Order: sequence, then C-alpha cells, then structure tokens
Amino acid sequence: MLMNGQQYVESLKKMRPNVYKWGNLIEDVTTNPATRLHVKSVALSYDAAFDPERAPIFTAKSHLTGERAHRWNTFMGSAEAVVGNAQMKRAQYRMTGTCQGATCAGWTGLNVLWEVTAKMDKDLGTAYHERLKKYFRYVEDHALALAGAITDAKGNRALKPSQQTNKMQNLHVVETLPDGIVISGYKVQICGVAACHEIIVVPGSGYGESEKDFCFAAAVPRDAEGLTCVETRRPSDARDEEEGWDAPEAGNITQAFLLFDKVFVPNDRVFMNGEFKYSGMLIGHFAAIYRAAIGACVAGQGDVMIGAAINMARANGLTQKTFQTTLTQMAVNNEITYGLGLGAIIAGKQQTAGLFVPDALLAHTNKTQVAKLPYENKVMAQDISGGIAETGCFPSYKDFQSPVYGQQLLECLTAGADGESRARAARLVEWLTVGGGIPGCMHGGGSPDGAKLVVKAATKWEALTADAKRIAGITADLSEPKK
Repeated sequence: MLMNGQQYVESLKKMRPNVYKWGNLIEDVTTNPATRLHVKSVALSYDAAFDPERAPIFTAKSHLTGERAHRWNTFMGSAEAVVGNAQMKRAQYRMTGTCQGATCAGWTGLNVLWEVTAKMDKDLGTAYHERLKKYFRYVEDHALALAGAITDAKGNRALKPSQQTNKMQNLHVVETLPDGIVISGYKVQICGVAACHEIIVVPGSGYGESEKDFCFAAAVPRDAEGLTCVETRRPSDARDEEEGWDAPEAGNITQAFLLFDKVFVPNDRVFMNGEFKYSGMLIGHFAAIYRAAIGACVAGQGDVMIGAAINMARANGLTQKTFQTTLTQMAVNNEITYGLGLGAIIAGKQQTAGLFVPDALLAHTNKTQVAKLPYENKVMAQDISGGIAETGCFPSYKDFQSPVYGQQLLECLTAGADGESRARAARLVEWLTVGGGIPGCMHGGGSPDGAKLVVKAATKWEALTADAKRIAGITADLSEPKK
C-alpha cells in the first residue's frame, strides 16, 4: 500500500520508546529536537508518492502484487529498478540536503536476501526464501521504513569475532530455539534508526566456520524488547536541535548504536542462521548495489551545495559569473560519482533468483571517488561563500533575536541581500560543509581502502599485460620476477 507522510509519522508515534540521546529517553521521535528533522525528511519521501511529478521516482511496481508501492518496498530485479534507486536517492538529497537512511540500507539488505535465501534453499534444502517472500509482502503491505544494521562494534580489528575477549562486540546468536533465535551484541553507526519501523540485520562481513554464530540475518522491529537505540551526536547537533535558522528545517541524518540484549526473533523473521558460506555472497551483492547508488547520494547533496554557494555569492553582492569556473568543477564532480554509479548498474547482471547486481569493479571504484570528490566540493562551496559560512565567526539565531542588539547584528550582515537572508544562506553552506548535513563520504557504506581491495581483486592484471605485449610485439617472457 501507499502511506502519506502524516500517516507515516502517526505510525512512528505508536512504537515503544527505546531511543535515547543526551542520556535521556526520547518519548516521541517525531517531535523530539534530536530526531524530528530526520523523521520530517523521510515523511517528505512518503508524500512524494502522491505527487504526480515525483511519484515515478518514489514509487515502483510491486513484483509481488503488480500494484504501485513505495520504491523502498519493492524488488530491484532489473537495471532500470536499480537506476530508480539512484534517482530516488539524488532526489531525496535535493529535497532535504541530507540522507534518508530509513529508506536505504534496510531495503538493499531485503533485496539481497531475496537472492541469498533462494541460493541457500536450493543448495541446502532450507525454507528461508518463502519466509523472506512473506516478510517482503508484509513490508509492502504496511509501507514500512527499514534501517539496515551491518556494521558491528568489532572490537580489536586484528582479531576475528570469535577471538574477541567480549563476544558482545559483534552481534551473534546466543541460542537457537524451536520457534526462533535469541541474539545479543552491538551494531554501531546505523543510519536512520529513529525514523524506521524495522531493522534488517545481516552479517558484518564474509565469515568462515569459526564465525558461524555471527552469520545470521533477521528482521527486528525497532522497538523490540531487549533492544536499546542510542543516537550518536555530531559537532553541530546542539545547533541542529535549536529553533531558528541555525540549521535547515528540511532534514537531518541520524545514526545510532544498537544494543541487543537477548532479543528474541521468531523463525518467520529469520532468513539465515549459521550458513557462513553464504555470508560473503550477501555482503558482495549488498556492497555492489549500495556503492553504485551512493554516487547519487553525494551528487544530490552536491547539487544542493552548488545552489547554496550561488545563493551565498549573491547574498554577498557578487554574481554567479565571478565563480563560474569553480561552480562548473563542482558540477563535474557531482556527475562523476553519479555517472560512475549508473555505469556500474548498466554493466551489472541479473542473478539466478532475479536480483540485479551492479558490476563490482565499477561500484567499488565509485566508492573511492565518493570518498574524495564531495570533500573537494565542500571546500569550493566554502571558498565561494566567504568567511561567515566557514570560520565559525557568526552569532547564533538567538543573538539575532535579541531586543538589545539583534537589529544591529542584522545590519552587520546586510550586503547583496538583507541580513536574515544572508544569515540563512550562510548557515546552509556551513551545515552542508562542516555541520550536521555532512553525509558519510569517507567511511559511509564501508571504507575506501576496502573498496580498493575489491578493485585490486577484480582487475585482470595479467590480461592487461598480455594485451600490451601483443600490441608492442613482445614475444619474450615477461613474467613477474621471482623474489
């Protein structure tokens, strides 16, 4: 079914409070200053389903019913569907300037599990795929927002999960019962938790037999008994939670540490339990889809940065032409990550059970650029905007409201635009470049070094040397010298 933004907000209000920040329980994530902006941004995506111009991007045809559904509730079974994922992400950033994690990683995990459960059932005779299919239908019927929990606390990075002195550092199965599993441990830096209904939990990496307790996949309600969600903070969070123009009212991303303490998951929500040989396949497919689409995320925020920088220049009394070379380079950077991601999708292929997976080499190459080019855009946006958007030399919104000196502060800022407009323009640039609007470019979706390892493994080095030898007419042996 389709649900509008207000219905989505009301559905969150019905959930058990189990989200904390600043040491306090958040009774209502839809109104608390720490979480309300992220909920508001996701609500805009729900409303987009009813906008004739945006509906083709924010909805798609269900592979289960044939009806229209929210795109983040549908199956990515073709290149067109995965392109739709990228298009939606860029559009979301242009609506709010920030990530909407509750419509991202969980959806990708659900799609990947479609393929992995079908493979396990075929090889092992399990019954995971039918469970997954029924749960997929449940998600669609209830128009759910899904967070995706992948990253574990990990502990000592030099040790495997089974070697950690504290097993809780990695989410694991404590006990397998006739009617379900009991899980404990920590997942960290999980995006969009406060705005989601459910969390799709998957292994944090590809594991061997010694890590089979950590190789499980399940769907857990965000408000499940035994689960505590602790919202993390950014340097600008106190400002984001204030009223006024010190932070945009469009949206804000949230991250959380998930503390699982003997959480029971019934069998109908368990889609992997100990089948370690399939954890690598799951992570591989997930990373390819995610890292192809993340180029659209940073391009979307880059779009907003371009607009914000132009507005700032004009508010300063300068023309766009003054900075056109820099602005053009910002646009080039945006299209590199977006286009490389689309290229990865088009070069991908459909898997046995129907999931369409982008080309791994191009997807992971895209991640290396996502870890670089958005930072260049941030520097250029700051350069265009001038000191008040970057140096921190800017009074707070409350100071501008002072009956004693507020009007004089506004007069200080009056330039090519009135003082308030210039203040709002400056705060947006600041928020996008050094504040709460910064997406996880460097390590969001995994590290660039990890992506480079995939690029190294996927590049056919010897085939390239053979081509070069043939073109040069070399017949001598040029094998790698022995050490």
